[in-house]
Amino acid sequence: MPLIIGMAGAIATGKSSACKILEGLGATHCDADKLVHTLYEPGKPAFDRIVEAFGDEVVGDDGYIDRRILGAKVFGKPEEMKKLSTAIGNIAEAAKKVVDDWKATMGPHDVALLEAVSLMEAGYGQWCHQVWLFASDQALARQRLMARNNFTAEEADQRLASQRAWEDRAPGADVVLFNDGDLAEFELRVREEYDRVCDLWRRDALPTSVYYAWWEETGQYIRNPRQESTAEQQA
Repeated sequence: MPLIIGMAGAIATGKSSACKILEGLGATHCDADKLVHTLYEPGKPAFDRIVEAFGDEVVGDDGYIDRRILGAKVFGKPEEMKKLSTAIGNIAEAAKKVVDDWKATMGPHDVALLEAVSLMEAGYGQWCHQVWLFASDQALARQRLMARNNFTAEEADQRLASQRAWEDRAPGADVVLFNDGDLAEFELRVREEYDRVCDLWRRDALPTSVYYAWWEETGQYIRNPRQESTAEQQA
């Protein structure tokens, strides 16, 4: 069985950048936030349910759901977000299948990364040996989001407002990595933590993740992941 690290954190905090760094070191990566997009591709039941719930205008010229249009309809609107979650369905089963496949096919010296915005609240950390939390200054994350996704300030603020503060998640994370400096500095910190954790894992000395106790005591009561976490991942 491989070492499985959960990569959590709000949008534009460096999760994907860290995963790319670690993929370069041989880790296997699954982005659960992209996995959910496959659930509502044209021809799948969730596609029809989303169109029925939000109208034909959410379908782009390419025939796929336009996540930018859809996101504008749901972010910052809890009732609409719940409606979207119902239409998409829970992706936990799909994500768990990926983890189960890793456990069945990968060896003890391999490393797998499960990335998701709402990994902690959705309970996915239960399948991981470590949970890493990525954090960033809100203003900096806003700048990144506008530049990376070509969002307006209003669109960026909508996305960020829907995210849970890192301070609320930190007690359930084994590692908290701040992405407020330059990329080289961030990469160095990611590599150092990776080397440290892998060394502990290979020596069978990795402590039990603090996530498990956090989930039992706090995480599962924060919100119903069936209703909200899946919807957050869609955009």
